[in-house]
Amino acid sequence: MTITSAILDQMPLADVNAVVFDKRDQITTDLICCDVEVAGRVWTFHEEATGWADLIAHLSALPGFRSDWYSVVVHPTFATSETVAFERR
Repeated sequence: MTITSAILDQMPLADVNAVVFDKRDQITTDLICCDVEVAGRVWTFHEEATGWADLIAHLSALPGFRSDWYSVVVHPTFATSETVAFERR
């Protein structure tokens, strides 16, 4: 999936309820994924998708977004890891 501006437009920051990053062991590599919950729908993206940097920049503007999410989710290597970067309360 390519992460386009049209997709980001469907995720207005005011409507984002949660952002969860996780790391999945792919045997020889790890794959970082991101689940974004918007109005009851969960969008799933991964770091190899075109537009990943645009997605991260968009989500980083959320109030209280956990800026250290990457360093937390990548360790330990080759182990499943999950980090909540944002949750609307």
